[in-house]
Amino acid sequence: MSPRREDLEPLEESSLAADPMMQFDSWFARAGREVALAEAVTLATTGLDGAPDARTVLLKGHGPDGFRFFTSYRSEKGRQLLAKSGAALVAYWRELDRQVRARGPVSRLAPEVSDAYFATRPRDSQLGAWASPQSEPLDSRAELEDMVRELEARFAGAAVPRPEHWGGYLLRPVAVEFWQGRRGRLHDRFRYLREGAVWRIERLAP
Repeated sequence: MSPRREDLEPLEESSLAADPMMQFDSWFARAGREVALAEAVTLATTGLDGAPDARTVLLKGHGPDGFRFFTSYRSEKGRQLLAKSGAALVAYWRELDRQVRARGPVSRLAPEVSDAYFATRPRDSQLGAWASPQSEPLDSRAELEDMVRELEARFAGAAVPRPEHWGGYLLRPVAVEFWQGRRGRLHDRFRYLREGAVWRIERLAP
């Protein structure tokens, strides 16, 4: 159940961390305790036709350098990020009536970082990364399941290596906004803007 907005704590600039990634870490830690699938975020990119595109991905890490997620480089979003590296992320935690928006350039993570994460995935997810021609048309579900069976036989008794076409991305934010719902739709909004090596914080009207 979502909290009543009259029960929500106000968001004040004096309570914000100087760095948005530290502020995100604080909010994400609470979301992890109180929100189902807190790591689900919306990733928005620019399509090859110039139109906006968006989908839900799982946030698989964050730190001083930015936000990390993993996918197929050959997927539609992978092709879009290759053509136009800018993207945006949105996290919305209904149970806390909180939203975080971030935008900035996206680059691939180092192969060894992707290798390390891939090794932690369940085996069926590892096989799925090999089997799925992500975003491409399929004639049937059976076609995909046949691919998986072939890969099960191929890697029987062996570790599944990371396919070269699959790996991680890092979004390095240049702007991050924190939104706290408030009664009467008079929400609290603060935006961090990168200015050189420091961040400037400004309050936004709801």
